[in-house]
Amino acid sequence: PKDPGGETNWGISKRSYPHINIKSLTREAAIKIYLNDFWKPVRADRFQDGVAYQLLDSAVNSGIRQSIQFLQRAVGVADDGFFGPVSLKASQLATESDTIMLFLSERLEFMTRLKNWPHAGKGWARRIAQNLRYGATDS
Repeated sequence: PKDPGGETNWGISKRSYPHINIKSLTREAAIKIYLNDFWKPVRADRFQDGVAYQLLDSAVNSGIRQSIQFLQRAVGVADDGFFGPVSLKASQLATESDTIMLFLSERLEFMTRLKNWPHAGKGWARRIAQNLRYGATDS
């Protein structure tokens, strides 16, 4: 009830997709949304699998620009939210595991500043913990 995204299914929220019947959203339809609206815009195909996963997960939860900013801070470049050649080069020079850990640190710190942290923080922290585990085995 306190989720600002409202009803969700497969991680897709009614607030972001008011024209979609969320209850009847199929897995296949959700995959298409993830691919077209999140994977492609963050250019996840340019990264190692572990980093690509983190970018996708974050983009779904926090938006494209914010996710790119997490990545930019993780690799030590200006966090303007626009992924260009400087960000690409820095991300290619960084190790996958360091990028994942620093990315998730940025993400968790950001979450703690959100108004909804008192209500949703426990679940968000668990998600980051799960992503750390995934990152450890995926990198």
